[in-house]
Amino acid sequence: MRPDLDDPDLPLSRLFDRWPATAAVFLTRRMLCPGCPIAPFHTVVEACAEYGLDEDEFRRALRLLAGI
Repeated sequence: MRPDLDDPDLPLSRLFDRWPATAAVFLTRRMLCPGCPIAPFHTVVEACAEYGLDEDEFRRALRLLAGI
């Protein structure tokens, strides 16, 4: 089954595996998620909450770089 970028339960590690370009969205916001040992357990929802980011805006940026 292919991962769904909008799945709220999608682990960040799977996001980076499927859409590697999306790591830039995290890095430009100074997020340490790419390469973090917790990435297999965290989601976009949790990362946005942790960094105080608007999830809808963040997901739009992810979709843009993922080509979706």
